[in-house]
Amino acid sequence: MDASSATFLTFGAATLLASWVLLLIASWKEDYSWGLCTLFLPPLSYLYGLARLDKAGEAILVAVVGWVFIFLAL
Repeated sequence: MDASSATFLTFGAATLLASWVLLLIASWKEDYSWGLCTLFLPPLSYLYGLARLDKAGEAILVAVVGWVFIFLAL
């Protein structure tokens, strides 16, 4: 793996982690049960984010940017 691929992969993973934290904050503000779901089942919580784009649209956008970084690393 060359340096640029490693950099894109690292930034992509960090961006996905940041999007999960943003989604965690948004879901806890919405409802206690969605906050627990986001904490223990992160992939399922992105479905919540897609259903509630008005509340969690920022987290979904950050996640898309993270996936773009990861795909650029390949």
